[in-house]
Amino acid sequence: MTEGLVFNIQRYSVHDGDGIRTIIFLKGCPLKCPWCSNPESRLAVKPTVWNKNGQAETVGEWWTVDQLVEEVMKDEIFFRTSGGGVTLSGGEVLMQAEFAQALLKELHQLGVDTAIETTGCFPLQEIASLTPYLNQVLFDLKIMDQTDARQVIGINQELVKENFAFLRTQNLELTPRIPLIPGYTTSQSNIQALIDYLIQQEVSAVHLLPFHQYGSNKYQYLGWEYQLKDASTLTDAEVRTIQSIFEAEGISANVDGLK
Repeated sequence: MTEGLVFNIQRYSVHDGDGIRTIIFLKGCPLKCPWCSNPESRLAVKPTVWNKNGQAETVGEWWTVDQLVEEVMKDEIFFRTSGGGVTLSGGEVLMQAEFAQALLKELHQLGVDTAIETTGCFPLQEIASLTPYLNQVLFDLKIMDQTDARQVIGINQELVKENFAFLRTQNLELTPRIPLIPGYTTSQSNIQALIDYLIQQEVSAVHLLPFHQYGSNKYQYLGWEYQLKDASTLTDAEVRTIQSIFEAEGISANVDGLK
């Protein structure tokens, strides 16, 4: 029986796809983003032990497709009344592509609106295996320079572009999301490279995700160094300036979490 490793289930989310959604966080991610707010999801698909408030705690629980479907369908009334559904997040969903496919297929057959959040960092066939069962894809675009992207976060940006371009041809809602990380993604050159690529792909709307420190304590639990512990969050004015740059190019920029 196909099983997947889940490290969190979050209900009543309104920022991870249309309507009210239940988010299933799948464990495992090959990337090394210094700003990662879910570091417990990184590395291999296996449980992680951290020390939280003086107590050892295992992060990650194995679920079958049937068990997860039964769990999330408890929220069906919210999906139906709000136009919401289920979003698979992570980690990186494509680390567990076979399980994700089986889960999405079952939810799709039940008429549940389905979405994934992905960095597009795996070969095309992995993401293509999911698309028949998806209504939405929330796709992270971060560092556009190929060399910097590989050195900083360990990603092949050309592969990311290939996957994004493929998804543009599919019958689904594709939303690019850009984390605004000071010192990494907010430089003038990176913002312009993002805009140039989005225009090339004929994309007219993006979501901007301002940097936050919400996951910083998790690094202490894991005994890991958090490289951005001294980084300042962007002011509302700084975020709005970046937003205005996109909109001046004809790209509508929705900002998640802006006061």
